[in-house]
Amino acid sequence: MANTIWALDPAHSELQFKIKHLMISTVTGQFNQFEGGIETEGNDFTTAKVHLHAEVSSISTNNEQRDAHLRTGDFFDAQKYPRLVFEGAHMEKTGEDEYRLHGTITMRGVSKKITLDAEFGGITSDPWGNTRTGFSVTGKINRQDFGISFGAVSETGGLLLGDEVKIIANMQFVKQVLAQVA
Repeated sequence: MANTIWALDPAHSELQFKIKHLMISTVTGQFNQFEGGIETEGNDFTTAKVHLHAEVSSISTNNEQRDAHLRTGDFFDAQKYPRLVFEGAHMEKTGEDEYRLHGTITMRGVSKKITLDAEFGGITSDPWGNTRTGFSVTGKINRQDFGISFGAVSETGGLLLGDEVKIIANMQFVKQVLAQVA
């Protein structure tokens, strides 16, 4: 069976994260620049090879001062590590429209295997004749696993930031039409 390439449509996708602040509220952020895709055998997503790259400099929490701090060595160190990378090795079907996405995330030069939950949104055609698919992906990582420990304990002994970071990605992909070689 021929491989199918699905290109990420960034105009209809979002890559967010959530983290506890002072352990009493949650701050949401996002990456505004990212790219990626999926390669499958036909339309079988259990064969999916997923790749996603997010530009750290595009981080936004709707607070310029905080965003600038997040780009420093205290957090993402955008100058030394300009990209977050996720490489998905395979997807395990766990329900009618549910999968577990197994892969590796690399942040600040540290790579860790993770498993994310993925909800399949279906496959449809858009008004211009393109075939599209969509997934909602969620999961959690521990920021300390990637050497991000700033704010783990405040001067008063309390936590400034939680260690658990929730990942929320809503992604839409467009099936690529490859030219046939004669």
